[in-house]
Amino acid sequence: MALATPIYPTPSPAHCSSKRSSDRSSSCVVAFSRDDRASNLKTQEPTTPHLYKRRCACFDLYNEVVPYKEAWFWQKSLVQRRHTLMERDEDQSDMLIILQHPPVYTLGSGSLDKYMKFDINDAPYDVYRTERGGEVTYHGPGQIVLYPIINLRYHKMDLHWYLRSLEEVVIRVLSSTFSIKASRLDGFTGVWVGNQKLAAIGIRVSRWVTFHGLALNVTPDLTPFQHIVPCGIQDREVGSISELLAGMSNGATVDDTAIHNRSLQLMDITHESLLKEFSEVFQLSFHHKSISDLDLYIKGE
Repeated sequence: MALATPIYPTPSPAHCSSKRSSDRSSSCVVAFSRDDRASNLKTQEPTTPHLYKRRCACFDLYNEVVPYKEAWFWQKSLVQRRHTLMERDEDQSDMLIILQHPPVYTLGSGSLDKYMKFDINDAPYDVYRTERGGEVTYHGPGQIVLYPIINLRYHKMDLHWYLRSLEEVVIRVLSSTFSIKASRLDGFTGVWVGNQKLAAIGIRVSRWVTFHGLALNVTPDLTPFQHIVPCGIQDREVGSISELLAGMSNGATVDDTAIHNRSLQLMDITHESLLKEFSEVFQLSFHHKSISDLDLYIKGE
């Protein structure tokens, strides 16, 4: 397939997309809007202290496979809606979208074509160039994707803190739920177990409202990653929770039905753990909403 042409208008090119985070110089995953660049992105204290958990509308579609361009449209629309509410001093709730995608490759605003091992005009799956930071990555079924639409003014106006917090969510999930010791890797953004990257992170921030987010490999087919250099990192591998757990099972064999059932169960368990740890790390109280609520919210109703 050729490079997919987004149905929805792409926002203006990301500013500072070639700038690198000072503590992770080789794997920038952040893109900033003009307003954020003007503020110099200095570390600041939250607007209000955490006296209680902030409300967060949760659009939970984790067991649904949502086309990338549709979820991308949702994010951009929600950010614009948040901007409008901020101007009215009515921005009372953060948001989180959880879902899966059909097979798709996405590029950051400054991604290099050399990290794709195929002709972009004859790609195996749709390819979208987005406004997030970072290089090419793959999304597909079996990968849980989180798109937080968070106003950092009510948390901490510090992009390093935000990235490390996203990593912390995944590290806690792997430790508390699966007894897998994961860590950060010096010089890179994401979550790693040994030489394998289990979670990729790429974000954009507009007037301190975040979008895009993180993708955790739970039970995906990892083959499509072989057609790219994931995140532009040449000498590292991509892994998944299911493969790590299989390696801990002492070589026990199971039939296809059991594998399928175990994969579904693994997605359920991971999803619940992600919600719990995300709530704790960001001090949020989830209020679950339906897809119809999402449409109404985008329309301002």
